[in-house]
Amino acid sequence: MDVDAVVLDVDGVLVDTAESYLRAIIETIAAIYGESIDHDIVQAFKDAGGFNNDWVATDAIALYMLAYRHGLDADVQSFTEAIAARGGGLGAAEAIVERGVDETAWAAIMDEWDPVANRRTFQWLYLGPVRYRELEDEPVPAVAPEPAGLMDEEPILIEAETIEWLTVTGPLGILTGRPRAEAEIALDRVGLHVPADRRLTMDDWEPGKPDPAGLRTIARACDASRVLYAGDELDDIRTAVNANTGDEREYVAVGVLTGGINQPEDFAAVGADAVLADVNDIPALVAGEPVNLLDDAAVRRSED
Repeated sequence: MDVDAVVLDVDGVLVDTAESYLRAIIETIAAIYGESIDHDIVQAFKDAGGFNNDWVATDAIALYMLAYRHGLDADVQSFTEAIAARGGGLGAAEAIVERGVDETAWAAIMDEWDPVANRRTFQWLYLGPVRYRELEDEPVPAVAPEPAGLMDEEPILIEAETIEWLTVTGPLGILTGRPRAEAEIALDRVGLHVPADRRLTMDDWEPGKPDPAGLRTIARACDASRVLYAGDELDDIRTAVNANTGDEREYVAVGVLTGGINQPEDFAAVGADAVLADVNDIPALVAGEPVNLLDDAAVRRSED
């Protein structure tokens, strides 16, 4: 596979956030709204598209829970399918709820829905109290569950040999939905050093994934003509697919399974060129070794 630059997501690729972000979403919803949700509910929203940002996913799930409480006639599956049909994202969720309840219920939902509290509580749980006070220009959340500092529990996924290969092979970029400060903490933990002009975070490109502008910006900074982008969520694949439309560069969309939320057939369905067990298979993929899980016959059948 001939590529002249590699761009990596952070969460689920360099560090394992399967438990940390999931727990932060679930515990935020429980603390503020008194609702118990599970992995499958979070995954349904992620699959709908537009929820790569876990704060936004938390807001959408909270909105749905309140709407259901106030009479919305839709289960999670039908609600998230309707979001996907509208193109994904929080705006679609809001439109569906507003149309699906009466004016009194809508007013009550908007009164109870609190994205500011959602974000503060999520960050309190994820960062822990010390980092929260260092990084967040916000008061301690009104609902402040006993924090575990979930960020500190994230296992490192990338191996030293892979980092060495990435360092000597060609330009490397980072495209992540993390805030800049949190991305820098993660990169320091794994020992990966990327120049600032090849590193884009939530703070650097407002639309977020799957908007392709950030990936194209990094490709230009790398002076690359064929870019491999690896991520663990369907919106990462959609980002690379979208970048291929109207750009002279080529983008190779690679899914990795270490996010713990998608299977090879899920990535194939949204246009992935390859799926790997983890980020450490990228050197073998580029070398043409048989590590692409999309070569599995069952996945080919699912695509057909």
